[in-house]
Amino acid sequence: MRKGKKLYEGKAKIIYATTDKNLVIQYFKDDATAFNNQKKSVIEGKGVLNNRISEHILSNLSQIGIKNHLVKRLNMREQVVKLVEIIPIEFIVRNVASGSITKRLSIEDGTILKEPLIEYCLKDDKLGDPLISEEHIYAFEWAEKDEIKKIKKMILRINDFMVGMFRGVNIRLIDFKLEFGRLKSDGKSEVILADEISPDTCRLWDSVTDKKLDKDRFRKGLGDLIPAYSEVARRLGILHEQTNVSVVNITKLSSVKSKRK
Repeated sequence: MRKGKKLYEGKAKIIYATTDKNLVIQYFKDDATAFNNQKKSVIEGKGVLNNRISEHILSNLSQIGIKNHLVKRLNMREQVVKLVEIIPIEFIVRNVASGSITKRLSIEDGTILKEPLIEYCLKDDKLGDPLISEEHIYAFEWAEKDEIKKIKKMILRINDFMVGMFRGVNIRLIDFKLEFGRLKSDGKSEVILADEISPDTCRLWDSVTDKKLDKDRFRKGLGDLIPAYSEVARRLGILHEQTNVSVVNITKLSSVKSKRK
């Protein structure tokens, strides 16, 4: 299987065609963006860490029956993934109020929610990924009712698993973003989990200190991302190094398979 032409480039990843029409290569960039691309930077090593962390989480989700697009990791920055038709909705899963919801609803940052809250945003950078309702989804035919029903069931299962996984390494899963796509085969369509799950798409706080271990460090100017992302990877058993592992060492270690599968 060979890499072909570039099909799509987003803020954090590039998708390339392959000689297999059902598979594409997903390349993780070092670009960091925030506030709808108003704040930008290139942080060397970020893509390497996100590639490894996302592979680890998606592989574990596969083991509990959550179908997703991951086929295998190729190298430091690339994964082979199934080609899907992305549903144009970002699903935001909140366990603790933080970020935009606190400003939108004047809720104190860190408020624990009684049960997971699922919000929907239209996936459109030009519009700023606006918040939408289920009624909007059905009215404009972005997804069918049975698809959303299945997705919500998957989301709650994913959330339960990830909350437990991170709790086991003393990290609180505050909230995260998911995307889903339609996998087409033999004239049929199946909804599966797609995109990535990493500190770029999750809010992760240290269970004891509430230290931010996610992209909020970039959004809020809290310090370098690499030590925080490395800490997440180390706690998950992906990198067996100290928290302050250098970018050079991350790059060298990224080709080594995780001992925890």
